[in-house]
Amino acid sequence: MSILSHTAKTEPGNTKDKIHEASVDITNEFKSFVSDIERLVKETASLTGDDLAQAKIKINQRINAAKHRISSASDTVLAQAQKTAARTNEYVHEKPWAIIGTSAVVSFVLGMLLGHRDENSAK
Repeated sequence: MSILSHTAKTEPGNTKDKIHEASVDITNEFKSFVSDIERLVKETASLTGDDLAQAKIKINQRINAAKHRISSASDTVLAQAQKTAARTNEYVHEKPWAIIGTSAVVSFVLGMLLGHRDENSAK
């Protein structure tokens, strides 16, 4: 059983789903933010005085709302990454020889593949 499958079995799909949702939230918020700012800039092009001041307030409110949403989504991703790192750390401490063996096999296979590629390019 790999580290990733062990992590996935302890909390099926939950971490991956939360990270994906946070990523989608960040992307959507950014697109919405850019759209809103572009609209506000177009609307304020001809404004002066009090109207311009009100427009600046709206822009600042929108910027602050975007910062808050992106921050909360980032916090979700960070929390999930920390949980995954903690689970991985526990697994490595529980089964160090499995990790060492897996690393050795992966290193051997990579060495063989890279060595074979070098032999082919030398010909």
